Amino acid sequence: LDFAHAHGTKARFRANYLRKLTGTGAVFRAIPTIIKSLDELGVPPGVRKLSDLRAGLVLVTGPTGSGKSTTLAAMIDHINRTRSGHILTIEDPVEFVHQPRKCLITHKEVGEHVPTFLDAIRSAGRENADVILVGELRGAETMKAALQLASFGILIYATVHTNSAAATIDRYVNSFPAEQQPQIRGLLADSLAGIVAQQLLPKADGAGRVAAHEILIGSLALSSLVREGKTQQIAGYIHAGMSEGMQPMDLALERLVKSGTVKAEAALEKALDKEGFAKAVGLK
Repeated sequence: LDFAHAHGTKARFRANYLRKLTGTGAVFRAIPTIIKSLDELGVPPGVRKLSDLRAGLVLVTGPTGSGKSTTLAAMIDHINRTRSGHILTIEDPVEFVHQPRKCLITHKEVGEHVPTFLDAIRSAGRENADVILVGELRGAETMKAALQLASFGILIYATVHTNSAAATIDRYVNSFPAEQQPQIRGLLADSLAGIVAQQLLPKADGAGRVAAHEILIGSLALSSLVREGKTQQIAGYIHAGMSEGMQPMDLALERLVKSGTVKAEAALEKALDKEGFAKAVGLK
């Protein structure tokens, strides 16, 4: 059983009840009622750039508990404060509750207001939304529907469980049967506007955690790589586009180590190229 529970205006929790050998168990995760801004989270400029888009698919990825919901909430809040429009969120359950500022906000909970993510996405195209947040892209049908909506000129934010930008594209395409993959590659090449891959690390002083981001921003060059299935070249593409706001994960981790924010050993666990990273931070 998954649900969200609000204790008045004081607190909100995401709850999961489960059965186990010794009886019933539950997990409660506190959801902050005050949404942190992009500045308060200290995100790189590339994340803000992806928040200022008007159309396309933006994927925020990372393992469970890596702060994806918090980053997305800050991006949605940025849009809500800086331009007018209609923001629609489709979640299971609804986590962060946004108050209308410059935007009209519609929150939909799967199972409560709509039967499935797929039904919600299919009807979203008729609900005059400018920005749609999809809590999680589950299954090929849902992924395809999100791509089609993005191709209509709507800005779609969604989450996927992967740990790098290149792996996210591969996971997306490989969710489909082989005969559909060329078509999906084409749709993804046309609609993908960016990917933020996120990891959370403990701070060196033990006072909380800090996020490291890999940022990929869409362009004609990226479209060609996606269409031709050359995902192995994406790491090089991110390095070449650093002046545009892109950022490789290992460089983000290296900066956190060199500034003393996180310990080198903690960063090495999250690095993509562990050998190269160990040399860069002096662990070898």
